[in-house]
Amino acid sequence: MVFRNLAIAFGALALIAALAAWRNRGSRGVLLWAAVCAGFAGAASYNHVFWPLAVLGLMAFWGLFAATNYQSSGWRHRVGLTIYVALGTALALYPTIHDELLCTPNKPALDQRASCPETLKDMAAEQRDEHLKAAQSGDKGFTQFLLQNIPFRMVRGLDLAGGLRLVYSVQVDEAIRDKRDRSYEALRSGLTKLFGFSTLDTPTVDELKKLAEKAKLTKPRDKADTIVLALEDAADATKVLDQAFLAVYQRELAYTPSSDRKTITFRIKNEIGSDIRSKAVQQAKETIARRIDGMGVKEVSPSVRDEDVIVEVPGNQEKEFDRIREIISETARLEFKLLDDEVDFFGQFVNQTEGLPKGLRFEQENAPIGKAENGATKTKPSFYARIGRLEGESMEEALKRFREWAATLPIDEDHEIGFHKVLDLDENTEVFTEVGWRTYYLKAKAELTGDMVSDAQAQPDSSDAGLGGWYVQMSLRSDGSDRFEEITGANVKKRFAILLDNKVESAPIINEAIGGGSARISMGSGNQQQQRADASKLELVLRSGALPAPISLSNEQRIGALLGDDAIKDGVTGAGLGAALVLVFMFYNYRRAGLIANIAVLFNLLIQLAVLAMFNAAMTLPGICGLALTIGASVDANVLINERISEEMRNGKGARSAVAIGYEKAFSAILDGHVVMFITGLILMQYGTGPVKGFAVTLIVGLLTNLFTGVFVTKLMFDWWVRGRAAAKISVG
Repeated sequence: MVFRNLAIAFGALALIAALAAWRNRGSRGVLLWAAVCAGFAGAASYNHVFWPLAVLGLMAFWGLFAATNYQSSGWRHRVGLTIYVALGTALALYPTIHDELLCTPNKPALDQRASCPETLKDMAAEQRDEHLKAAQSGDKGFTQFLLQNIPFRMVRGLDLAGGLRLVYSVQVDEAIRDKRDRSYEALRSGLTKLFGFSTLDTPTVDELKKLAEKAKLTKPRDKADTIVLALEDAADATKVLDQAFLAVYQRELAYTPSSDRKTITFRIKNEIGSDIRSKAVQQAKETIARRIDGMGVKEVSPSVRDEDVIVEVPGNQEKEFDRIREIISETARLEFKLLDDEVDFFGQFVNQTEGLPKGLRFEQENAPIGKAENGATKTKPSFYARIGRLEGESMEEALKRFREWAATLPIDEDHEIGFHKVLDLDENTEVFTEVGWRTYYLKAKAELTGDMVSDAQAQPDSSDAGLGGWYVQMSLRSDGSDRFEEITGANVKKRFAILLDNKVESAPIINEAIGGGSARISMGSGNQQQQRADASKLELVLRSGALPAPISLSNEQRIGALLGDDAIKDGVTGAGLGAALVLVFMFYNYRRAGLIANIAVLFNLLIQLAVLAMFNAAMTLPGICGLALTIGASVDANVLINERISEEMRNGKGARSAVAIGYEKAFSAILDGHVVMFITGLILMQYGTGPVKGFAVTLIVGLLTNLFTGVFVTKLMFDWWVRGRAAAKISVG
């Protein structure tokens, strides 16, 4: 409803502005500009696109004001820009003001509280989705239309209002298991050299088969830190236990031979294990902090307790909490593994009828196994398992059943089973639906890992095959780039699986060696909006780094304000009184010029709050102090300007000349002062945490907006005074 009404209104405004441009030659340019902006705003409203509607709609009013005949053209354009910023500020602040007035605890129960976030929690999921969709399209009134289309809010920080405490347990055994697996590969490579089967750091499959005839390495599934070496001939233990051979591994591995010397058990040393555990927890904390920082300005400082990472999130926005939970929990464990399509592993189970989970079946495909002599792709018929999602079952529940069955299969140490999501296309609606999972038989060794990624960027797929979807383009470090080119060159016409969090995202065929240090992850064939959201999320977690080990949410609770009511009241009162005294002083000392400065200061304050709200910032008590400090910086600029104007008037200059010269001479001093404070703010933001960082961010935003209000906006008011009102003298104290 709201979108339709706005489409009609802006369409009519575009028509009126176009007719006015046709009749008024002097203002034709700005009127045509206003007409174009209003026309595009109407089109955006017709297509239910909010932000182009808001940006272009407000710009149309800018153009209309610039088309008036009041004062000079340059002045009208600058005032139009100021009006544009003021209306945009009001739009950005509206959701925050609404929530503060109506939705904070202990407010009286008003009918308007129906638009508050907490009222939506009581609805069923389907009912809530329908309500939000209707509100976003404008069918629930203008208030909810704005609230649902403007997603950002500024919330009270932990010290003022509390928030949500999340406690994540780091599964450090997985980090130790990773270390054990790397030691396993190194030890196996060393053994092939020791027994004379290989001279390379990476032994071939045939060389590993020869090694298995003399010595077999295993990784017990129930012991994350253990490797067991079983020798066919006890006499070979002399070679293995020789210090010259073990010297490479003894720094990290302890070993214990059996009484018959045919079995040697290697374990990661206790001190190494402890170091891995502590580093895993610390790295998890740092990774979580980077992910939260990548989402915008937040007063969140993760802390560590034993093997837990504690995250305290300010505010009361359930939607924001859900987003933070999702981003934090993404392990982002990225691995590239080769498929072993030459082995038809699942063929041995095709005739099995008992013990199969419901919905599982076996299908056959022609799997690529290499490059033929004529350059074509050699294929081999191979079976894979596929499981369908049952009615009422989620994809994750289906995958869990699939994994439980796969865990019963006889898989050797060098292989594992990968699981890939299966999508079906409805040809009538051209919509992809998730219907189940399929398997890939993978080599267990990861040829590349996520720690070799230096950068990631979400991009739309404009290729013919992309069909408008999204993918994530990754840049690899130099070591990863060389390794990627080497692996792809050695396995042309074979499949290379990309795994993210132990799920196969894609398994493309390698057509040629891939150099250049880049790779891409496709977001599949689902809904484009969902693809875009998934790509943005993956970009964030890859840039911030993978978690060193999976984490699980072990505790969650709401927390109250960290500061007491008296401390909050005294702090806010002190900041408010300080700001008020500054405003009173300016008016008392500079009269009308002081009033102009005070208007600019208040405008500056509103712009600061709007910018912070756009970053979903949390307002803390130090942040309020930062606002009070920027008020001081704001009036300091106007003190310099007013004193310069006063000095020029005492020297006999007229009002217009005094204003022009006063601003010109004061600007360099104003800029110098702001640069010094800006550098201080940058240092505090870079090295500060929590409240200190919040103070620095507020200060920097205030300094930037003050250059606009303290110089640009006040100059407009002075120009109106001395030009529009033709004042011969101005009151500057």
